[in-house]
Amino acid sequence: MSDMITSKFSNIVSTEKDIESIIGTPGRLVDNKVVNYLDEHCQRFLSLSPFCVVATADKNGKCDASPRGDKQGFPFILDKKYLVLPERPGNRRTDSMRNIIENPHIGLLFFIPGMGETLRINGKATLINDAHVLEKMMEKNKAPLLGIAIEVEECFIHCAKAFKRSGLWDPSSWNEKESLPSAAQMLTDHSKLTDMTKDDIQAILDKDYKNRLY
Repeated sequence: MSDMITSKFSNIVSTEKDIESIIGTPGRLVDNKVVNYLDEHCQRFLSLSPFCVVATADKNGKCDASPRGDKQGFPFILDKKYLVLPERPGNRRTDSMRNIIENPHIGLLFFIPGMGETLRINGKATLINDAHVLEKMMEKNKAPLLGIAIEVEECFIHCAKAFKRSGLWDPSSWNEKESLPSAAQMLTDHSKLTDMTKDDIQAILDKDYKNRLY
């Protein structure tokens, strides 16, 4: 545990017993909802999902969460134990992929727009460059650069409370577009590249979004 964190707070929860005394323990339904393969319900969910968050960690436990999105049903289901995510062009940081090489454990959270419940899948990941698999995920006549193959160990549906509390799918709760943070301004201030203005960076983003989705 970080000394910096413990110096900031006076009442640290540090054991499973402490957690259970505050949060409680799961009921029978929650205790029994996990399956270790992609049954027909999980496959149906994946067939309707256009977006997921991929969680990985390196060999030292340093974590990363990264978004993946594509057309509805973009995960390629090999069989009940294996699925593959397409790796499309991105910013080339390759955080998730570097982590997978060091530590195969992976967590996935799949979303369906308008649905509060999400699908959680945990397992082990491998990077693949098998042409006959990648070709099955062609878009705009382009195959993915690589694939993230996942061996499924746990699948379970997660309740909608977080979405209900946040109002994520409720347009009336959304901020006006003009009030949203500017990605170009954030990149300008964070990168501190003196030869690039906010407008330069916005132009790079616009070009990338237009020409490098696939």
